[in-house]
Amino acid sequence: MSHEIEWAFAHPSARSEGTAPEGPLDRISLRDHIVDVEIGAFQAERGTTQRICFNVVVEVRPLTGPVDDDVDRILSYDKVTEAISHELAAERLNLLETLADRIAQRILMEPQAERVFVRIEKLDRGPGALGVEIVRSRAPETAPLAEDHPHPQVVYLSNAAIRSPLLGGWIDQLKAEHRPTILCVGAPDVAAPVAEHPMAQRRIDLLAIEQNAWVLAARDKRCVVVNSRTELDWSMKNDQISVWAPSKIVLDAVDGPSGEGLALVLWFAREMQAADMLVIGEDLPDAPDLPLRAVAADVKVL
Repeated sequence: MSHEIEWAFAHPSARSEGTAPEGPLDRISLRDHIVDVEIGAFQAERGTTQRICFNVVVEVRPLTGPVDDDVDRILSYDKVTEAISHELAAERLNLLETLADRIAQRILMEPQAERVFVRIEKLDRGPGALGVEIVRSRAPETAPLAEDHPHPQVVYLSNAAIRSPLLGGWIDQLKAEHRPTILCVGAPDVAAPVAEHPMAQRRIDLLAIEQNAWVLAARDKRCVVVNSRTELDWSMKNDQISVWAPSKIVLDAVDGPSGEGLALVLWFAREMQAADMLVIGEDLPDAPDLPLRAVAADVKVL
């Protein structure tokens, strides 16, 4: 009984550790995540926000292979904060219990999650914190979470477009659309080093494209170079314009592309299930399965 009382008031991580099932499970945690929310059943809680504190611990199955320092192989912390944001945005709720259960169920739909502890506290309803804490486990029949995957517009910029004084205006237009947007570039005009081994040459060519991506990012601070699928998904959901650095996704692909330039970007657009593709400064490729549009590098309005 003493242990149960101790776990009841300890952080969810202590309760998770104290009640762990047989067999090792890894844990990820979110501590003291505070959000201003309109929630509550009392009239005084309507039409106003209050501070809500979230503490979440997720027990996950260990990976069967090495992590390899690869963010795409783990259950990201962003999945926890996204579950909170998603349920807060869905509708106004009266009860913390309802919110906690929905957050837990959404997290448990992630393939790696086995058990989740959710503590939610109201910080402004009295001299102390008032809250609830729940524990939920994955049911055997739980289906994997359907991918809430954005369908971006992929924008390819030629080297002339990267150098163009119109670049800032184009980015202004893209930002104003508030669509998930990923910028892509090709190799720079200078020749890359030549290697005798094909795989070495492939890496050199991809790194040359990444150098060009950093050249683009240096021209406008709103362009953020990213290389993983996890970070691309996060940036699209958070209205950030990304510049794709291709090495990781291309080299990790089971059946990766062999081409470069627009052929490589077309492959990437299909992998990302892009809604459409805009080409600035080059002719359109042949891709009947993807809506395409091209503009010249001297056109002000996209």
